[in-house]
Amino acid sequence: MQTMTSREFNQRTHEAQKAAHKAPLLITNRGKPDLVVMSFSEYQNLSGKQPEPSFWESWLALSKDLPDVSEIELEIPPRSKAQRRPVEFD
Repeated sequence: MQTMTSREFNQRTHEAQKAAHKAPLLITNRGKPDLVVMSFSEYQNLSGKQPEPSFWESWLALSKDLPDVSEIELEIPPRSKAQRRPVEFD
């Protein structure tokens, strides 16, 4: 496991990101282990958790049960032909 001090991490974040994509990266603070930075896929493998589906993925899954729009019939009542009284301003 590659190690980096917190100062190095703050100064070279791009290098830390590259290293974390290859293997977990240990960040030390005053010589003591403090943090571990790793890729998201590595985190998923360790935690066993799958990411929650996005809104769009959830909507697509739910929309499979909805009827086709062309099958929906709308009953629109005829428009009233009666006129309203004119508004009087005093």
